[in-house]
Amino acid sequence: MAGQDDGKGGGILSSLGLVDPAAGSRTKEPAAAPAAAPPRQAGERPGGRSRPGPSEQPRTESRCGPELSSPQGLEAQTCVLAGEGRTWGRSYYRNTSGRALDAVLTMMGPAGRTVQIRCAVGAGDEPGLCETPREDTAGAPDAYSAVAEFAVPDDEGRLLLRSGSNSPAPADG
Repeated sequence: MAGQDDGKGGGILSSLGLVDPAAGSRTKEPAAAPAAAPPRQAGERPGGRSRPGPSEQPRTESRCGPELSSPQGLEAQTCVLAGEGRTWGRSYYRNTSGRALDAVLTMMGPAGRTVQIRCAVGAGDEPGLCETPREDTAGAPDAYSAVAEFAVPDDEGRLLLRSGSNSPAPADG
């Protein structure tokens, strides 16, 4: 499909350090880097006092659609994330179009539940993200989907790119 990254090379998630090539489009939130083991007992401070260790990061599951790009210089990938009984939508993007854009991220859940947020997308090569508020999960995580739409604000809202969380069906063969 034109404008679609095959996920094998770089990309938005790779530049943010969020891609595990073996995991395909399912990614995990980055966990805290493990601390190097000091030469003394773990948790022991100089002087013999103990301190609590770093708390373990909660696991966050994600379901992401394909990385897409537009001829105007916009790249995006949209995901549904779930963790600790909460679900939310997130869109990763990079805007090299040379102008600021508007984004609308819509998260749709079971029983017609919808959350929508607007995000300003600045011009530049740095990756960014737009995220909905985290809501209590109601139903199965597969019942949720997210769609991000990126448009030019001063051009009557001309749509440049629409990115969704649902991965395309695998091709046979």
